[in-house]
Amino acid sequence: MIQGRGASGGIAIGKAFVLPDWEWELPEHRVRVEDLAREFERLSEGIRRSKHEIAQLKNELDEVVGRQEASIFDAHLAILDDPVFMSEIQGIIRRQYKAAEVAVKEAIDHFVAMFDLLDDEYMKERAADIKDVGNRLLKHLLGVPEIDLPSDSRPFILVARELSPSQLVHLKPDLVLGIATMAGSPTSHAAIMAKAFGIPLVTGLEGKFPRPIITGDLLILDGDTGIVHLNPDEATVTEYAERQKRQQAHRRQLRRLADVPAITPDGVKIHLASNISSIPELEAALANGAESVGLFRTEFLYMNSPRFPTEEEQYRVYRRAAEMLKGQPLVIRTLDIGADKHLDYFDLPEEENPSLGYRAIRFSLDRKDLFKVQLRAVLRAAAHGNVQLMYPLIASVEEIRAANDVLREAARELTAEGVPHRADIPVGIMIEVPAAVAIADLLAEEVSFFSIGTNDLIQFALAVDRMNDRVGWMCDPYQPSVLRMLKAVVDAAERRRVPVTVCGELAGDVKALPMLLGLGIRGLSMAGQSILPVKEVLLRTPVEACRALVGELLGFRTAEEIRTRLERFCQETKLAAGRSL
Repeated sequence: MIQGRGASGGIAIGKAFVLPDWEWELPEHRVRVEDLAREFERLSEGIRRSKHEIAQLKNELDEVVGRQEASIFDAHLAILDDPVFMSEIQGIIRRQYKAAEVAVKEAIDHFVAMFDLLDDEYMKERAADIKDVGNRLLKHLLGVPEIDLPSDSRPFILVARELSPSQLVHLKPDLVLGIATMAGSPTSHAAIMAKAFGIPLVTGLEGKFPRPIITGDLLILDGDTGIVHLNPDEATVTEYAERQKRQQAHRRQLRRLADVPAITPDGVKIHLASNISSIPELEAALANGAESVGLFRTEFLYMNSPRFPTEEEQYRVYRRAAEMLKGQPLVIRTLDIGADKHLDYFDLPEEENPSLGYRAIRFSLDRKDLFKVQLRAVLRAAAHGNVQLMYPLIASVEEIRAANDVLREAARELTAEGVPHRADIPVGIMIEVPAAVAIADLLAEEVSFFSIGTNDLIQFALAVDRMNDRVGWMCDPYQPSVLRMLKAVVDAAERRRVPVTVCGELAGDVKALPMLLGLGIRGLSMAGQSILPVKEVLLRTPVEACRALVGELLGFRTAEEIRTRLERFCQETKLAAGRSL
C-alpha cells in the first residue's frame, strides 16, 4: 500500500498504462551565421502551429467541461507571447549559434528549474505549464508525433510523472478509470480538470513505490484517501471492488435527495449552498440540490485569464450565475489573491510570510482602480438577480468602511452613466482571522451577514500552515479553541440578528454537522459534491439533540475528546434513524 495525496475522489481498479516522459534527440552542431535567419523562421512557424493547436484544444475542452476549465489554455497561449520567455530562446539562438529546438529546450530547463526552487505550490504548477508549452513547441520543431494512448476500447489507469492539461484534454473519460501521477498537487490544473471529468486522481507518489510502475501492472487507486495498491492480491481487489460498488450505489441513492427540502427531523430548515468558481460548477451544484451560491470565488476568473478581466467580461459571468439561480442568493466574494493564489500577469511582491501579507481585501484597497472594475460588474449583475457582495480577510471596521466607500463610488459612476444596476445590495464579510472573531460584535453593526471561512480561521487561530507537510496535521478543526471561536462569532451575530453561514471545508464535513447545528449555524456553503452527503445526515439529525451535544463539547479539553464524542453522536443518530423507519 502506497500513500499519496487524493486529488479527485473515487475508486479505480484496472491495468496501468504508463505515459513515458518526453525524450528528445537534439542536434549538437552549431548553426552557421548565414543560417540564423532560418532558425528564427523555424521558431516562428513552430510558435504559429503551437498556438493553432492550443486554440483547437481549448475549443474541444470548452465543449466537454465548460469555458472556465478550458480557459486554462489561455495561460498556455500567453506563455508563447511572453516577451521574457521568447527573449530567452532568441538570445540563445543569436548569441550561442544553437538550433531553435536546442534553444527552446534550454529555456524550458532554465525557467522550470528557477520555479521549482521556489517554496510555492502555485509557482511549481506554473513550471508545469511552461514545460507543457515548451514540449509542444519542441514537438513541432522536431516533427515528432504525439505519444499515443491505447487504441483499443479497454479502460486503463493512466500513470505519468506529471500530467499536463494538454495531455488530459485528449483523454476519453469513459476509457480512463483513474490517474496516478508522481508529481503534481490537488491544486494543479490537471487536478481541476480530472475533477471536471469525474476521474479519480492520486498525486505525490514520487519515490514511494518499491519499483517503477510498468504498463500492464494492476493498480487500485483511491482518490479519496490517496492510497494506491500495486499488483494487489485477490482479497484486496475483492475488498475494493465491493467498496467501489457500494460507493456507486450510494451515489445513485443520494441523487434522489436533490429535490428533498433540507429540514431536520424536528423541523429546522437549513440552507445548503455551494461554493463555486465557474458556471459549469454552478450547473453541477444545482443538479446536486444546491439552493444558492454561498461563495463565488472570483479569483479564478482572474487566474484563468491572460490579463485582468474587464468589467464586461466579469459582468457577463456574474449575470449568467444570477439568472441561473432564479432569485436565490448569489454571494460574490471580491478578488482574493495572494498567499497561495497568484496571477501570471501580475507580480505580487515577494514576502517572507505571504499568508499574512499583501492579499485579499488589502490588495483590493491598495489597487482601487482594479477593485472598482469588479464592483461595477457586481452592481450591474445585481440588476438581474439576488446578488450579494462579500469582502475577504476582514480584520477591522476601517477595512469595511473603506471598501464600502469604493462601492458607493462605483454606484455613483454607474448612475451618472445611466448604466442599469442595483446599488443597495447586501454586503457581508468573511470571518477568517482571530481579530475578526474578537470584534465580531463591532463588525456585525457594519454588515448584513457573516460567512465563516474555516480554512484560514483555523490555520491562523492555531498558527499552523496547513500546506506544510511537517505541521499540517496540527490544523485540526476540532480543537477546543476553534469551537470556542465559532461560538463567539455566532453569539455576537445572534445578538445583532446578523445571519451566519459557514463556507470553509468544515461545512462539508458530515462529522462536524451536529456541532455546527448545535452552535446555531443555519447556513452551510460547500463544494457541490458534498451537498447530498451532508443533506443525508442532516435529514436524520435533530437540532435539539445537537444543542445538548455542544454543551458537552464545550466542556472538553482536547480535540480527540471532541472528535470521539462527535463520532459516537453520529453513530447514535444513525441507529436511532434506522429504528424509526
